[in-house]
Amino acid sequence: MKKWLIPVIIIALVAYAIYSWGKGFNNEAVVLQEDAKTTWSNVESSYQRRNDLIGNLVKTVQGAADFEKETLTQVIEARAKATSVNINAGDLTPDKMAQFQQAQAGMSGALSKLLVSVERYPELKANANFLELQSQLEGTENRINVARDRFNEGVNKYNKHIKVFPNSLLAGLFNFDEMARFKANPGSENAPDVNFDFNKKK
Repeated sequence: MKKWLIPVIIIALVAYAIYSWGKGFNNEAVVLQEDAKTTWSNVESSYQRRNDLIGNLVKTVQGAADFEKETLTQVIEARAKATSVNINAGDLTPDKMAQFQQAQAGMSGALSKLLVSVERYPELKANANFLELQSQLEGTENRINVARDRFNEGVNKYNKHIKVFPNSLLAGLFNFDEMARFKANPGSENAPDVNFDFNKKK
């Protein structure tokens, strides 16, 4: 074997090793990133389901005589704001995540106030549509919590992959940025109280 072939072979092997490492990192990062984006879509879908149910809830409550117009207005406005704040799965920055969470927290607060107000309206508490919406809202709040947890798990896997050494050396080169996690607002670990004791005696 000619002597000049030795360094050529060494260089070729090193180049192949670097290529394999880069390819492996990139492919794994893409898979983890896409998985995290999918879980974010599930988060948005769960919140959208809640907003749809709240729209039906408002229609039901509006049928009650003399129901607090201010409370209804707050719910309607909060719902409009919550549905207007959407984030592209590829642009989950901390600022946009905070904006999304703030809008959803406003919706949760308005919904809780509305449900408490219903206690003063026996005809609503006995309304079959209202009972069904109550049950669906309870299930949706659980779905939201599960979706948020799964999103954070997906983001955590992706972020760890791009931040550990030596992967961190390639993350910037391949334009893989850290994704923002869902950070619950104080008290939001508890779902809005949508339980009613419809047999409760005044």
